[in-house]
Amino acid sequence: MGRGARTRRAARIRRTATARALLAVFLAAGLAAGCTASDSPVDDGRGEPWPSPHEPRPDGDGGPPVLAVKLDNARAARPQAGLDAADVVYVEQVEGGLSRLMAVYATRLPESVGPVRSAREADLELLRQFDQPILAFSGAQSRLLPLIDEAPLEALTPGAPGSKAGVYVRGTARPSPHNLYLHPRRLLDDPPGRSALTTGFHHGSPPRGGEPEATHTVRYPAARFAFTWSDTRDRWLVSMDGDPAVTPQGERLAPATVVVQYVTVRPSDYRDYLGNNTPYTETVGSGEATVLRDGRAHDVRWSRPDATDGTSFTTNDGSPVNFARGQVWVVYAKAP
Repeated sequence: MGRGARTRRAARIRRTATARALLAVFLAAGLAAGCTASDSPVDDGRGEPWPSPHEPRPDGDGGPPVLAVKLDNARAARPQAGLDAADVVYVEQVEGGLSRLMAVYATRLPESVGPVRSAREADLELLRQFDQPILAFSGAQSRLLPLIDEAPLEALTPGAPGSKAGVYVRGTARPSPHNLYLHPRRLLDDPPGRSALTTGFHHGSPPRGGEPEATHTVRYPAARFAFTWSDTRDRWLVSMDGDPAVTPQGERLAPATVVVQYVTVRPSDYRDYLGNNTPYTETVGSGEATVLRDGRAHDVRWSRPDATDGTSFTTNDGSPVNFARGQVWVVYAKAP
């Protein structure tokens, strides 16, 4: 898809915002905005999927799209802004055995998200599960840009056609490239709502069984994630490379459910500027996973037959696996 088509899609997305938001973009782009939250239905144990069939999308062009942001996860980029407001956080391996994050926003739009970094080929497959999502990223390899242009998403980079001043800003507290931040509410008036999360996840009562788990660790060649259960928080406390993962205000990142999904991680056709191959994480297919919730670890199966599908998680007898209400982290680990 050419840049003209991208511009038209950008205009369509911007038309979903109200006149108040457009006026704020033009006249008060420098003003900070707070988070907007949507009400969540009570967990009744029925295992309702995301999206709920009782929560329609807003009217007009199918409603605003889900926002996905590629985030830096180098030590120099931490603590990241806005990560705690994401509905889903995806963790993937990148060059040199390091990690990057993709934060997906549907029910809240934080004031700031970042540092924003570059996209990868595997991101395009992962995002096919959503309806015309916005992908915010700092750039990509020149050979990858045509694939991004053709993908069914709205690519949002600094200086992109139709982008508004103040949507991206450079911070002064960190050196480049660890200082690019996105201001979501200067892009969208309101979050799209939980119905935009077409991930295949279900909410409800936990599966039977499972093993008590105090801490679960996932290792990449040059990165490490640990999730430690907190009875007082009723959440999994995140650590990265041995350090507590926190917000800029010092609060621990604490998802309600963590999925360690074992996938094929293979070399791609791309390399970074140092010559390191870019791993491709295959998220379509099937395999094993470990679901962490309520202080227990459950060995389950995952399935995503097509890129346009969400991912289903089932027990060995085929029963759907429900997640706890709250943020979900999906960590893609190389299958043994």
